[in-house]
Amino acid sequence: MRIHLGENARMALTTLRENKLRSFLTVIGVVIGITALISVASILVGLDRDIRGYLEDFGTNTLFIFKFDPGIRTTRLTSEERTRKPLTLEDAQAIVEFCPSVRRVSVEVFPRINFFGRSVPPSARYKGKEVYNVNHTGGIPDYEFVYNANIHSGRFFTEAENLHRSDVAVVGYDLAEGLFPGEDPIGKPILVGGVSYQVIGVLEKRKGQFFHDDSSDKEVLVPYQTYRKHHPADDEHFIGAEAYPGRLAAAEDEIRGLLRRRRNAPFNKPDNFGISSAQQIATQFRQIMGSIALLIAVLSSIGLLVGGVGVMNIMLMSVTQRTREIGVRKAIGARRSDVIWQFLTEAMTLTGLGGVIGVLLGVGISLLINALVPGLPSSVPLWAVLLGVVVSMAVGLFFGMYPAVKAARLDPVDALRYE
Repeated sequence: MRIHLGENARMALTTLRENKLRSFLTVIGVVIGITALISVASILVGLDRDIRGYLEDFGTNTLFIFKFDPGIRTTRLTSEERTRKPLTLEDAQAIVEFCPSVRRVSVEVFPRINFFGRSVPPSARYKGKEVYNVNHTGGIPDYEFVYNANIHSGRFFTEAENLHRSDVAVVGYDLAEGLFPGEDPIGKPILVGGVSYQVIGVLEKRKGQFFHDDSSDKEVLVPYQTYRKHHPADDEHFIGAEAYPGRLAAAEDEIRGLLRRRRNAPFNKPDNFGISSAQQIATQFRQIMGSIALLIAVLSSIGLLVGGVGVMNIMLMSVTQRTREIGVRKAIGARRSDVIWQFLTEAMTLTGLGGVIGVLLGVGISLLINALVPGLPSSVPLWAVLLGVVVSMAVGLFFGMYPAVKAARLDPVDALRYE
């Protein structure tokens, strides 16, 4: 008599209910492995969405140019990179003039990076309130368009204010909240680095959570010439170039060729500056996260292996305990395939339930992370849920095969006489 898959599943569930503790202890390795996979997948997916949103908020057609690679680094800077001369305002102006694929250029100036000591970022003060670790830079008006710096309130400074070195500032959202809680910051004076500036605008809060550094939304941006008036020794420049739609690659090639000529890079030597884009940085991040995911998958597979060995052991015990039952079934017409599928279904049901428990625990951990650590984004993708259940059932199928085949090969006469 052919036993249908549905009936096999019901028989398997009955067996699991009769041996709840044994069944749970059998699949605890599967539960741990699937929980780890779901938890890690949710964090990696959340981080990927977070960094993509953060970078795309600066503009998908924007190139970031600095004296060394502005992307995600996995190695230390070389001595040659640390001693490179900074980019200049003239470099930015040359990009505008000689790179036809570039639509706009922004340039920021800030203190020279100190690789051999600790530099303390300035603070911003207003009356009795003070915000530390402020990102104080000087920029040009096109900063607003190149980096999609939307204004929350007030306005951005103009080219006239830049040329006249006006002591005005556009501040980040968090800084405005910290210095001016419950009041309008527009028109108020703030003291940064010993200089008083009048706040004329507040930037909207940037997207992304995890990849915000301490000063991301604590920015004090003043006109370029104003900054140089008060800090003439600061000459570190960061350039942003917005390409025309569909011409990002051409813009990158044009900028690279121009800067190699301006910085006298030999034809047989690599660039002595760095260019990156939001897409390139996101790709670098995904490569790093892919390596981490592979490592976690290997570690999680240990739990699945332990769970699979436990399933095999329990199924072998089950074959021994149910030898007479197998003999009766084969005596009344059950085929080998019927017996095999009965035990395989039981093993897959056992590990499948372990997978479901692991998925639920993984989702719970993801929700807990979002609640307790808002800065660490976590999102459980549907593919991870489906993969977790499928992998857990595959473990049952693989490790249940030997006990199922062993049961199917039992001789009916010997099985009926088994005590």
